Parts: sequence; structure tokens; C-alpha cells
Amino acid sequence: MIDTRNCAPYPEDLMSTLSVDERIRRLEDIEALKQLKSRYAAYCDDDYDADRLAPLFTHDAIWDGGPLGRCEGRDAIRAFFAAAPKALPFAIHHVMNPDIEVNGDQATGRWRLWQPCIHAAGATALWIAGRYDDAYRRDDGIWRFAHVTFRLTMMSPYDAGWSKARMIEVPA
Repeated sequence: MIDTRNCAPYPEDLMSTLSVDERIRRLEDIEALKQLKSRYAAYCDDDYDADRLAPLFTHDAIWDGGPLGRCEGRDAIRAFFAAAPKALPFAIHHVMNPDIEVNGDQATGRWRLWQPCIHAAGATALWIAGRYDDAYRRDDGIWRFAHVTFRLTMMSPYDAGWSKARMIEVPA
């Protein structure tokens, strides 16, 4: 049996304390954040379209991929994504399992990533998996990323598979 005494309330418990208008607003915000993440993944899969990706971030946003790179500010994020196709000429971002909490004009979200891709160095086919930890801010009525942290949990060569090589060194 699972001990639930120290667990946070389920959204259903939270929902019972909110007015209908507050509940609708919360659900609309969660849906808007899901759409934001969906656009992010689609633009990444479209050759890391930096001109469409950058406006998804606040002017002072941070994108932190650990060994994959870190950049601060919308202009630096645009430059990072503009260079990304040189390293990853093919990628398909499968983002899933959203866990989103909204608090007024700020929110947090956690997502899982499963990504087949090709790294340009040696034309290496890779499997990538990890977790996104996002912070969002409503900016002039529009939800944007304020801070994206990507935690890499697996980067395996396609041909070897993750049972033989769960994590390889990030190619330069």
C-alpha cells in the first residue's frame, strides 16, 4: 500500500476549492502551456527555426541543457538555436507526460523527452532521453518560457542501443 499522508493534493482536490471561473482559467492556462511546448518541439524539429523559437522565450530567459550548452537572454537563445542544425541536422522531439502547475502569471512544468536524432560529427544516429524542467511567465498576456532546464538521462548510439551504451560523451 502506498502511503499518501505526505503527498501534495491531487489537482482534483485543488479543483474543488476553486470557483468555476478559476477552474476554467487554470485549465486554459495549462492548455496554453501545452501548446507552447508543442510549438517549441515543432520548431526544433523544423531545423531548429531560431526565428520562431526565440519569441517563445522571455527577453531574460535561460535555456540550460547542461553538457549541450547554456544561454541567457532571448538573443543568445536565438543564436544557440541558429547554430543547432550544424550539430543536429535531424531531430524529432517527442515531449510527453506534462506535469504543470500554475500560480497566477507564473507556472512550472516537467516533461519527458524521447528524441531520435543524427549528430553531424560522424553522422552518428543517436537516441536521446531526458527531462525538461520549465519555468513559465505570462508576458503581456502571453505564456513564454522563462527558464528551460534539460537534464540528459540517456544519449546512446542507435546501432549499439542503450543497453550497451546508455550515455556517451556529448560530441563536440
